[in-house]
Amino acid sequence: MISSGTLTLLPKIPICSRARFPTNPISCCFNSPNRTQNRLHFVHGEKRLSDLSTWGIGGPCKLFVQVFDQHQLLTAIRHCNEQSMRYIVVGKGSNCLFDDLGFDGCVILNCIVFLDKIEPGLYRAGSGYPVNRLGFQTASEGFTGLEFAGGIPGTVGGAVYMNAGANGQETSEAVECVELITTKGEYRILEKSNLSFGYRSSPFQGMNDLAAITAVTFRLDVSQSSRKNQQEYLERRKLTQPVGERSAGSVFRNPRGTEFSAAQMIDKVGLKGCKVGGAMISNKHANFFINFNNATSREMLVLIGLAKEAVFQKFGVKLREEILYIHPHYR
Repeated sequence: MISSGTLTLLPKIPICSRARFPTNPISCCFNSPNRTQNRLHFVHGEKRLSDLSTWGIGGPCKLFVQVFDQHQLLTAIRHCNEQSMRYIVVGKGSNCLFDDLGFDGCVILNCIVFLDKIEPGLYRAGSGYPVNRLGFQTASEGFTGLEFAGGIPGTVGGAVYMNAGANGQETSEAVECVELITTKGEYRILEKSNLSFGYRSSPFQGMNDLAAITAVTFRLDVSQSSRKNQQEYLERRKLTQPVGERSAGSVFRNPRGTEFSAAQMIDKVGLKGCKVGGAMISNKHANFFINFNNATSREMLVLIGLAKEAVFQKFGVKLREEILYIHPHYR
């Protein structure tokens, strides 16, 4: 796929070896351009990262481009490599804290949004596909494994990268295989048997040559109660989380081997409702930090640091962030 450091466009993607193509696959794409054209529209210095984050925080990036398929993604990566420009690939930005100064490189917005129903219970989704939409659809069609995803505001790729989960379910449990592109333009398919997931962790987090996950295949089991279970999850979420507020979901991972969750620890040190500028720890859920009044990244970082220090002083536990801080020179 690569020759003398240059990139070539990929052939049509196959599905992983244990899945089968349907005779008449059902596909759906949203807001996608003509797939025969790989010309990209780069925006120079104007796109604010606050527009790409559920926190609504972040300054401008040096370069911005949207990609709608794997070929466009490779074209964007090739352009960045030729210009010796750092780049990041983002989806919904639902677990990102972008810096007020922005990003000194190219932000590639993943709009690889498609869904193929391979066979009953077997779905192949583009990495930019909204994971909550996938969760709703699969539960409505009578399959279990992704009911929790109905309340997750991210993408399929982000959910796999972070091994998102809730209500006793994790993304990794439903994964059949993952398709990705490396920073050198190589295409890989990794089956679940070759992947080691953990709590809010995946092998992709430590993959130095990962450019982006491009598609994921999920295998789900039949369930008569999937839709009912999902409705219960969503009702519980409304009661316990600040739905509708500008947040990035859980800021910290729940520490292992402790009596309390991260939220309970932050609550017990009396920080619910604590404010730093326009940033606030939610009164409803102490592991949700809210941008309630035009918060800056500095204010959010100070609030995060304050919570970490207070928890360590009281419990001797070092909280680990679940969110990613993207500073101007992030790689």
